[in-house]
Amino acid sequence: MTTNEPYLLRLGNRLAGGLAGMAPERRERHRAFLLSRQQPDGGFRGREGESDLYYTSFAVRGLAMLGGLGEDECREIGRYVLECRSRKLAVIDLISWLSTGLVVQLAGGPDPLEEAGEGFLDSLAELLESTRTGDGGYARTTEGAAGSTYHSFLVALTYELLGRVVPEPNRLIQFVYDRQRDDGGFVEIAPMKRSGTNPTAAATALLTMLGGMDDELKADVGEFLSVVRGDEGGFQANTRIPFSDGLSTFTGFLTVQDLGLPGILKPKRVEAYVAGQLEFPTGGFRGAVWDQEADVEYTFYGLGNLALLGNRTGEGAAETP
Repeated sequence: MTTNEPYLLRLGNRLAGGLAGMAPERRERHRAFLLSRQQPDGGFRGREGESDLYYTSFAVRGLAMLGGLGEDECREIGRYVLECRSRKLAVIDLISWLSTGLVVQLAGGPDPLEEAGEGFLDSLAELLESTRTGDGGYARTTEGAAGSTYHSFLVALTYELLGRVVPEPNRLIQFVYDRQRDDGGFVEIAPMKRSGTNPTAAATALLTMLGGMDDELKADVGEFLSVVRGDEGGFQANTRIPFSDGLSTFTGFLTVQDLGLPGILKPKRVEAYVAGQLEFPTGGFRGAVWDQEADVEYTFYGLGNLALLGNRTGEGAAETP
């Protein structure tokens, strides 16, 4: 794989460092929950069904964050990753496959791209470019007519995992600029008028990767995130959603830290929300207060929020409790 450290790997190391002080018994509860969702083929499932690359990616990154990827885990998950190499993958499955393979490889498992050859990498790049749209972004599927902010971010991450750069990056930067709205945030697709926390986080990360972020944009994003801050202590998905959720809290919190935005979140309130309302004492996290059960995706976000609380190095996390 690429010799440069990809964004997802840097983030993984950062999150693992943030959980370094977690109590061993608490760590083990969440590790056991994640492993309880592993299937006989080595992959992981969501709340039901069979192994799925999407959920496997979250489970593996969660286990890595907890320091729970040992030799046995790498062998079983690596078997599933190698088996998936022959499948025809959509973009979101492709990045799940690559990110899972990278994490497992670094923990001692097999390299999913070993002996793949440039032809295989070229075919993956062609798949990515087949979703590029006339507006300069990337759609969810090859049939998409308009670019998606989130999927454009995923494509950029995937190119990075392949050791390549996004073609025509200036077109992609302009695409992201065009997704900004008057409230300072960003939307997922062009027709939308109301910004969302998650597309804003994706847009911000993508612009930072491509060198398109500036101080004016940072101020705009800070203004938007101040508006979608929930009463519980986390972030809402958008201004029409009256409650915070674990996913939006993680992406918003990460953006606050990455941009060094002061005074937006109060760490003690974030911790009270995540640990008091989303974390199950038996292990795992739910998505929001209305949710009835934990799953591997929201457990990753729950652990991620605790990790960001434990690794507050940016100016934006240095506000009063």
